[in-house]
Amino acid sequence: MKNMKIKTYNETIDLGDGRTITLETGKLAKQAHGSVVVQMGKAMLLCTVVSNYESGNVDFLPLTVDYREKFAAAGRYPGGFFKREARPSDGEILTMRLVDRVLRPLFPKDYHSEVQVMIQLMSNDVEVMPDALAGLAASTAIQLSDFPFECPISEARVARIDGEFIINPSRAQLEKSDLDIMVGASADSVMMVEGEMDECSEEEMADAIKFAHESIKIQIEAQLRLAKAVGRKQVRDYEKALEDEELYKKINEATYQKAYEIAKKGTSKTERSLAFSNLRNEVKSLFSKEDLEKNDNLIDKYYDKSQKEAVRELTLSEGIRLDGRRTTDIRPIWCEVDYLPSTHGSSIFTRGETQALATVTLGTSREANKIDMPSYESEETFYLHYNFPPFCTGEARPLRGTSRREVGHGNLAQRGLKGMIPKDCPYTVRVVSEVLESNGSSSMATVCSGTMALMDAGVQITRPVSGIAMGLISDGKRYAILSDILGDEDHLGDMDFKVTGTSKGITACQMDIKIKGLSYEILVKALKQARDGRLHILSEMNKTIDKPNAEVKSHSPKMITKRIPNEFIGPFIGPGGKVIQELQKVTGCTIVINEDPETEEGIVEILGTDKQGIEAVISKIESLLFKPEKGNNYKVKVIKILDFGAVVEYLNAPGNEVLLHVSEIAWERTNNVNDVLKLGDEFEVKYFGVDPRTRKEKVSRKALLEKPEGFNERPPRPQNKDNSKKDK
Repeated sequence: MKNMKIKTYNETIDLGDGRTITLETGKLAKQAHGSVVVQMGKAMLLCTVVSNYESGNVDFLPLTVDYREKFAAAGRYPGGFFKREARPSDGEILTMRLVDRVLRPLFPKDYHSEVQVMIQLMSNDVEVMPDALAGLAASTAIQLSDFPFECPISEARVARIDGEFIINPSRAQLEKSDLDIMVGASADSVMMVEGEMDECSEEEMADAIKFAHESIKIQIEAQLRLAKAVGRKQVRDYEKALEDEELYKKINEATYQKAYEIAKKGTSKTERSLAFSNLRNEVKSLFSKEDLEKNDNLIDKYYDKSQKEAVRELTLSEGIRLDGRRTTDIRPIWCEVDYLPSTHGSSIFTRGETQALATVTLGTSREANKIDMPSYESEETFYLHYNFPPFCTGEARPLRGTSRREVGHGNLAQRGLKGMIPKDCPYTVRVVSEVLESNGSSSMATVCSGTMALMDAGVQITRPVSGIAMGLISDGKRYAILSDILGDEDHLGDMDFKVTGTSKGITACQMDIKIKGLSYEILVKALKQARDGRLHILSEMNKTIDKPNAEVKSHSPKMITKRIPNEFIGPFIGPGGKVIQELQKVTGCTIVINEDPETEEGIVEILGTDKQGIEAVISKIESLLFKPEKGNNYKVKVIKILDFGAVVEYLNAPGNEVLLHVSEIAWERTNNVNDVLKLGDEFEVKYFGVDPRTRKEKVSRKALLEKPEGFNERPPRPQNKDNSKKDK
């Protein structure tokens, strides 16, 4: 049998610093509608795309982007009882969202066939962060398919080290960077930005985006070359959405001005929703029952289009928004801290019709959030969880666990705050945000409430952080930048971007840009308007709390850390953990020990609410480490009486014992120890170090007593210089 010949196609992308990315197709997954292997170093991603030829009975694009990292790619087993990959990790979900947000707008709006984009890490490289290649892989696979898709895109990560930008850095490089952003773009337009920064300026952020875009253009050219070499497939036909210009004209004439007037009134969300709903019903009353049955979806679609045009025109022509604000106005804000009596820290942040309640919990390193992915293993000692229940928007929806949206918004808020947690913070800190009302950027409300809850908890953050959601409306000639957008403005606008930062600069951002060719001048202007809004919000927060409380709350655990040499860790823990378990039981403290490989020391974390309990643990550690110095005096207590002396315990180091020999109790001869000392007696002794004759530690009580007048000390017994021979 002859070997089957496989024709493969390859393209190489030069990153300009000796590193390359290779695109290969034709070898794997040939039954998929498009497939590609993207390789950088030893890291290899396989991306496949498939789309049904039948249109789904839905009015949206059923697109699923799935990104998975296989543990076998790193030569590891999955954790847990079942040695099999299960639900995606938060890291995988965040990568899915990054890719989805760039791909989704480029499919035709009337394309309703189910699409699956599956990206798998097949081989890992510790020097390569694979999530930066996922967007490139997805777009390349689509270019090799017959999908209707507007244009190729790609994504790139940018880091900055010592003022120099780097494309797709390694994780080691990223740890030295003061900026980490992921940019998604087509050849002519930036479409998505997400990342974190060390309080950078608006201009610096724009420069990083430009740098990423130049690399993305090169990656797009490689995709086009590969598709041309393979032979671009003819774009498939699909069932186009029905259009009726006459119907749209009729609806627009009947509703546009009325929608304009409703929007101009500047009413609340509830009143506005009711007025628009009544107008929709009024439009439908213009049609017969037969027309409604035939064109109901089209009537709804054209009404929504007319309403959107009216609201956008109101803002562009008059600078008025749905709730009556001008473009730069921020909704009213009220805040409160220490609302929940039993939490370690809490706050409420309310801005307009958006409200977030944040709590802070303090713990030891044992409570750190462990990250276990094939491409990355670590743990977070600061993390934030974001919950978005249905009631916050006045809806009743099925509860199906944490959504991808909740993971993404929580990660954004976490990135905005984590840079302000001091490196020497002794606690593991968990922030939980409960969104209680939502009408415009609950993730930014989470940042604000999280900041205040941290300060209320006594976490010594470097500076408070605020966040704002911004919008943009443009018709190509005119544009309006909107501060603190509503939920409706997010839907009808051309750009949605969220920015968090301190008084010094930006700490995190998330942008989704829906229009082509947005100029960097408009982008920087929007970022600067966002800064003004952030600082206003920050000033309102400062009226409630402007700096961290000096101490944690009385019911909050206090954390003390002590270092001990590694050789003392075993005795401190005791056989089978007996000593440390008993100590925790007696003191009510939580004790965690971690080894520091750099210093060969153990770091002991002591967490407790009772001051005496913490002091007892510290006393135990100090007694373990106690080493008396020769010539010093120490106070001791008698804990045992023997025929030849007494066992005494150092009062400043309980548990440390030494023998006080009968000859060192007093100047006079002591025939019976009980005649001079009793159990529990406390007195001072002098420490003489190790006696070379007995090779035991020597302490003396009599050395601190006045020698009786006329006392003749018995001369010491002469030592045998040849004891070794005598023993033989």
